[in-house]
Amino acid sequence: MIHLLYTVIFAEMALILLLLFKTPLRKLIILTFDRIKRGRGPVVVKTIGTTVFVVLLSSIYSLVNIQRRSEDGAVLNPTDQVLASKHLLEASLMGFVLFLSLMIDRLHHYIRELRLLRKTMETAKKQNRGFEDGKTTSGEEVKALGEEIAALKAKIKTLESESESKGKELKGAQGETEALRKQSDGFLMEYDRLLEDNRNLRNQLESIGHSPEGKKGM
Repeated sequence: MIHLLYTVIFAEMALILLLLFKTPLRKLIILTFDRIKRGRGPVVVKTIGTTVFVVLLSSIYSLVNIQRRSEDGAVLNPTDQVLASKHLLEASLMGFVLFLSLMIDRLHHYIRELRLLRKTMETAKKQNRGFEDGKTTSGEEVKALGEEIAALKAKIKTLESESESKGKELKGAQGETEALRKQSDGFLMEYDRLLEDNRNLRNQLESIGHSPEGKKGM
């Protein structure tokens, strides 16, 4: 299960990088997410997320039970120590998977909002340019056109400020992605350390199991 979680994490990180940078695959990914969010797609995604969350709670519950036994004064055997380390790593990875899934959903939402804002800005600018290049009309019509142009300019400024804020959010998401990559490297190192501890514990258990037989032979 741990290998599967690492595969999902790396796949999600690759999706985040593809969404952050403007590449030919970015448009394809956005179109795919748009189709997934239609029909029964959201129900399937929520079902998978709920299942992962329930398994996460189960790992946390098992870890808490093992820690309670140690707090009651009982000495944990090597098997319990390995199980506690495994549950901790699984819970951390599943939480990381859920966090990356949420980030992917938010990135897709922000990118789609930015595209809509840009289209609205282009339409408003074309309308503004058409009004400014239009023929001279009567006094009342000129006054009405002037008010409409002023409203369009105010709308353009608002849309530009919103576009700038969305751009800053995307830059912040890129920084978070780099931090998450470093955290994933830390998880990999922790996983290697846990494997080494597990191997050492097994060797100790085997040596303990063979020691009575050696004494009997003597």
